[in-house]
Amino acid sequence: MKEVDKIAFIETKNGQILSTKSKGKTKYYIPGGKREFGETDEQALIREILEELDVHIVKNTIEYIGTFKAQSDGAKEGVLVKMTCYKAEYDGILRPASEIEKIKWLNYNDLDIISEVDKKIFKFFKEKGQLE
Repeated sequence: MKEVDKIAFIETKNGQILSTKSKGKTKYYIPGGKREFGETDEQALIREILEELDVHIVKNTIEYIGTFKAQSDGAKEGVLVKMTCYKAEYDGILRPASEIEKIKWLNYNDLDIISEVDKKIFKFFKEKGQLE
């Protein structure tokens, strides 16, 4: 079984999770992306979030949340995405950058517009009482 290895940045506020929509895509995704060859989780997180949201992750605040797996959207059956999730403080103002077209705060009622792995992450935060 093939696995797509991704890193994700979890930012919650007022019972919602920060999500992004890339240009040309219909679904929203938790920000982050694929690790480049030789990158650590921390390096990939810092690079991806600067590229996508134009903010600098504060390195010593990075905290592991969990790892979630689900069928990869748009891939053939059996291709899984493995999303390793972190939260962290950041410097700057969140704004769409690079391939990101839109930033939106989503809640548990938005499951129909997110990926399968994001649904598992939303459920995790809902069960913890951190998502409306």
